[in-house]
Amino acid sequence: MKKILIINFLFITTSCSYISGPEGMFPPTKNAFLKEKVEEDMQLPDDLNVIVIENHYPVNIVNELSDDQEVPKPRQIFASSGNSSVQLRRLGELMWIYVETLPSTSWPITKSYWDTSSFETLNADPLTGEIDISFNENSILKMKIEHGIKEASTEIFLAQIDKSSNEIISNPELIQSELSNLVNYFAESVDQFSGTSLAAQNLNDIKKAKIFVENGQTVIELDLNFDRAWSSVTKAMDASQILANDKDRSNGIFYVSYAEEENDGILSDDGIFSFFKIGGSSKNKKIDFDGAKFEVKITEKNNKTYVRAYSKDGKIEEAEKLISKINESLS
Repeated sequence: MKKILIINFLFITTSCSYISGPEGMFPPTKNAFLKEKVEEDMQLPDDLNVIVIENHYPVNIVNELSDDQEVPKPRQIFASSGNSSVQLRRLGELMWIYVETLPSTSWPITKSYWDTSSFETLNADPLTGEIDISFNENSILKMKIEHGIKEASTEIFLAQIDKSSNEIISNPELIQSELSNLVNYFAESVDQFSGTSLAAQNLNDIKKAKIFVENGQTVIELDLNFDRAWSSVTKAMDASQILANDKDRSNGIFYVSYAEEENDGILSDDGIFSFFKIGGSSKNKKIDFDGAKFEVKITEKNNKTYVRAYSKDGKIEEAEKLISKINESLS
């Protein structure tokens, strides 16, 4: 009996080694990556383009390195607030909804609004973010969901289109009414739509704000016309408490004295003592450069606008802080 057990044990252990051992039928693969080789880049057909990945933290190329260098903290390019909001915004006759969430999350809420309305949905394409709604015999409503200027934000536009000419019909009262209804629907439904639409993920990548480095300095690229870019930068500067001594709208220039706050070791207005009005802004000092030492310039090219900050005293690092501060507040 003991001989039989020993034979069975040897057979089992031998079989395991034969099946999963280094020389077995199914050898372990945990170290197989060490044998991997880097292949040549894939050659794509001429009709396909390589996806361009946006670099939020570009690195400057430095030709000469000194022995003693301080590693700077990374500049915050995009800021995201902890709370989500939905707003109806207007610039002249242009009206749109601003939502602090990704387009792939806004898409199912917007589609549900029209699906539950009294209007018939003719077409809903999550790839383009467009929804066509039958309005009356002569016109349709076309809604467009786009990524906003701010990171993880949505802009929603609505237009009335003539069926015969395919031109936009100016009807601000109707547009404002429908957008206001959608704002209320978002406010009531946002907790019920906590997920995201996989079909609309493409909309998250089509951003209106990008950054790149030009001659060692940061440039903000906006997929906006000049009027909207000027309005957005003005709003961002106001939100960041950046003082513009003068403006030249015809040339797209803000003349700026940039101010930074110091706390003197005491919590600011956002601190825990702000509720009791202890400490606060009276202890904050503003370091203000005399006169207009910086220029924030907006230029337009190929249906895009570009925002740059220039230091009149050659203070490139301060100009970088200024353009970063503006970019944090763009929305």
